[in-house]
Amino acid sequence: MKKYLITGAAGFIGFYLSKSLLEDGAVVVGLDNVNDYYDVRLKEARLAILAAYPQFRFVKADIADKEALFTLFAEEKFDVVVNLAAQAGVRYSIENPDVYIQSNVVGFFNVLEACRHYPVEHLLYASSSSVYGNQEKTPFSTDDDVSKPISLYAATKKSNELMAFTYSHLYKIPTTGLRFFTVYGPMGRPDMAYFGFTNKMVKGETIKVFNNGDLKRDFTYVDDIVTGIRRLIPLPPTGDAPADVFNIGNNKPEELLHFIEVLEACLLAEGVITAPAKKEFLPMQAGDVYQTFADVSPLAEKVGFKPQTPIEEGLSRFAKWYKSFYC
Repeated sequence: MKKYLITGAAGFIGFYLSKSLLEDGAVVVGLDNVNDYYDVRLKEARLAILAAYPQFRFVKADIADKEALFTLFAEEKFDVVVNLAAQAGVRYSIENPDVYIQSNVVGFFNVLEACRHYPVEHLLYASSSSVYGNQEKTPFSTDDDVSKPISLYAATKKSNELMAFTYSHLYKIPTTGLRFFTVYGPMGRPDMAYFGFTNKMVKGETIKVFNNGDLKRDFTYVDDIVTGIRRLIPLPPTGDAPADVFNIGNNKPEELLHFIEVLEACLLAEGVITAPAKKEFLPMQAGDVYQTFADVSPLAEKVGFKPQTPIEEGLSRFAKWYKSFYC
């Protein structure tokens, strides 16, 4: 079996990807700095599940620590690296830019350097739908111009794609960038809107609905994200500059107000809440985008799969998990 390094293994997508690989018997080394950007108890709960697999090893470290990363690569000799470690969040990047440069730029540079000095079969890494900015053309294609990001978070993700292409060209490292579109599901990130809405509804607090609810998001269930990644892992790009970038999104934008209504219905059905949410309608937030909409035809052509879990199913699973974890 191959040996995988999953950075950000205590994170949302990193946890689910690690678990999926472990269930198939793969050897997984999970790296995470377990920072307190959101509730550490949730990260610890994810790691506790992974720790039950005998072929899992956890390393508490930061990808911004080049020496620690190089030591790990020298010891383990990985076949595949999936870099999911990053400082997430568009809005947080407006207030705390320093941490984004350290984690998303310096950290990713260290991962590329480690893959250069300790070669791997394939490096896959998280990019983001935020690189598309506020473009009006839909659906978003990986051929579109993404030279005008409107948040620092988006700028760091676009820089990752540029750096990866350069390393693929210079050092023939096969790299695949993954532009994720609004990932949600059980054990998700509490800073994401659907999770924050739920917390406020449970407390009877008013939820903030930006741009008066006139927003569209390509909500993508986490299992679909993992399936997309896993199908791409054994298909490293080739050529003079072996670098690919793919959208992984549901290819079906949902109106924010409809999404909130479905979430409310699922939470009511599980008894998590007893009444619909109180809503405060507000203008658009700085750094936010009006819509996201993924063109996933290249992904479907490459691996024969595209995300398709409806929000009714995905949010029902989230509501059941939320009740078991918090209620």
